[in-house]
Amino acid sequence: MKFVHSSFHGVGHVFVQQAFYAFGLAPPIPVPEQKDPDPNFSSVHCPNPEEGEFVLALFLSAERENVIVLATDPDADRLAVAEKSDGRKKGHPDPADTQKVYMLATAVSSKILQTVSCTEGFHFEETLPGFMWIGKRIHKLTKTGNNVLFSFEESIGFLCGSLLPEKDGVSSGAVVAEMAVYLKHKNLSLKRQLLNIYQTYDHHVSRTSYVVCDDPPTIQNIFQRIRHFEGEASYPKTCGGVQIVHIRDVTTGYDSSRPDLRSVLPVTRSSHMITFTLQNGVVATLRTRGTEPKIKYYTEYCAAPGDSEVTRLEAELHRVTAALLDKFLEP
Repeated sequence: MKFVHSSFHGVGHVFVQQAFYAFGLAPPIPVPEQKDPDPNFSSVHCPNPEEGEFVLALFLSAERENVIVLATDPDADRLAVAEKSDGRKKGHPDPADTQKVYMLATAVSSKILQTVSCTEGFHFEETLPGFMWIGKRIHKLTKTGNNVLFSFEESIGFLCGSLLPEKDGVSSGAVVAEMAVYLKHKNLSLKRQLLNIYQTYDHHVSRTSYVVCDDPPTIQNIFQRIRHFEGEASYPKTCGGVQIVHIRDVTTGYDSSRPDLRSVLPVTRSSHMITFTLQNGVVATLRTRGTEPKIKYYTEYCAAPGDSEVTRLEAELHRVTAALLDKFLEP
């Protein structure tokens, strides 16, 4: 098993090499054009692994067999992973083993970890977007004797353990490499293991992007319209013909799924974030962030047990996402 690493013209190269050494792994093969810090980011259009600019790393990996590509962003706190690939069993863990075990994710991240927790018995909690909120929760949980094993955010930020309450692409890259070697000994690729997870805990299909709106009053009007969609203080009842069963609006502190209708997540009046849970298993969030001229959207289809027809799931998610943008994002 070999690994190719791109540091995207940032500072990650030396630290990833050291992390692999500490884990007893052979050093990853660096992408030579992107190994050293370069403030001009001369070989990429956008120095962000989230945008998928893996071209040089993929070319390098194509020359070798059984290669996994790791990419850290310029400051090495985020990690993206790529692997070349071809074209409900329930567990019953001992509650004593999981009663002090926690895993965390931000509210706009995949719900797969929450689904796993329902089967495996560990505690799962959501936080507001941003690893700062995960770090605060880790601090509180560990002070009371709990063990936070894993945390992640949608924007490829990961943390294994709780020694440093901040996302870390360097240590996460080493853990991914160790996991890949372990799976290789079991004749499993990363993709095959992901499919095994879906087979056990059901498919989760997601879409994440944004629309640009550089006029703050228009953004304000869009979200106010959503909050009064069906009349005064009445949110939308359907999306794409599918019933909305729960709504959480952390800007106002409202959560229809709670008996007291109050969101557990802290109120954040400085930005907008509304989450819709649909009857068919789709969860959709519309969100702004600070002064960015964007409205971000995050949609995920959490499939029912046994529903594994990925093409249909993706088509339905695409349809609901299109309806979300078409019907809700009007000023």
